[in-house]
Amino acid sequence: MQQISSKSQFFSKRVFPIIWFGFLGFMMYQAVAWGAFKADPMSLIMPCAMAVFGFFLMKKLVWDLMDTVYDCGDYLLVIKRGEEDKLLLSNIMNVSASTHTNPPRITLRLVRPGKFGAEIAFSPATRFTLNPFAKNAVAENLMARVDQARLTRER
Repeated sequence: MQQISSKSQFFSKRVFPIIWFGFLGFMMYQAVAWGAFKADPMSLIMPCAMAVFGFFLMKKLVWDLMDTVYDCGDYLLVIKRGEEDKLLLSNIMNVSASTHTNPPRITLRLVRPGKFGAEIAFSPATRFTLNPFAKNAVAENLMARVDQARLTRER
């Protein structure tokens, strides 16, 4: 059993949002405490706009990611909030990789929905590279193995 999801998931999903919203809350507190919002209402409007933008961005790109994903050979073990689900490779319809997002994502579309729904997304473990067009090794490996499992399923 090998972990194929990023080990920085905890930071991305828990620590960074606390830092983001804490900093914006501190900015709003300072604007109110010093009375800056009376002279310039943008000092209160901008942190609110950044909080709304950050919330929707994190909801779309970060909070839907699985906490941990393990490769167990012919199935993947996915964990989110302490709950586990076993995804057979033969139950995966499509593997798509988004490398130009931060964090990078792999989305698995399932033939039959599992405990976490019909689409499972996680951030793969990646190596540092200066090539912005480099393919993700985890995604490429999963694509090949899912295709092989699909061929076996159809026979």
